[in-house]
Amino acid sequence: MCVFCEIIAGNIPSRKVYEDEHVLAIMDINPLSAGHTLVMPKKHTEDFITADTETVHQVIDVTHTLAERIVKALGAQGVNIVTNVGEAAGQSVSHLHFHIIPRYGNDAALSFHEAETPVDLDDVFAKITA
Repeated sequence: MCVFCEIIAGNIPSRKVYEDEHVLAIMDINPLSAGHTLVMPKKHTEDFITADTETVHQVIDVTHTLAERIVKALGAQGVNIVTNVGEAAGQSVSHLHFHIIPRYGNDAALSFHEAETPVDLDDVFAKITA
């Protein structure tokens, strides 16, 4: 059983931020910032791409509501909403989950950088829209 399924089953303790019939949200035990929260379906689903639409909607609806609440409650100046798909993207637990990462000014919680090698936008566009 995956670690998130163990948490959902109550076999591993967590700090529950939200719970309903379909979704659980918990505090991340290795937070990138104060308020870093994980939102996951109770039904085991590997990732965002393989999840069924209903499950994605259930999780993203809760993510939306909690992100607003967390930003207001903690006085964050912004928020990142992130889900990783696959090891190359940083997915370390194979169970769909969204990160709500409150941002506070110039913190180093998460950063994005331009591609290291030039990207041919026309070529990429053609492949995506083919």
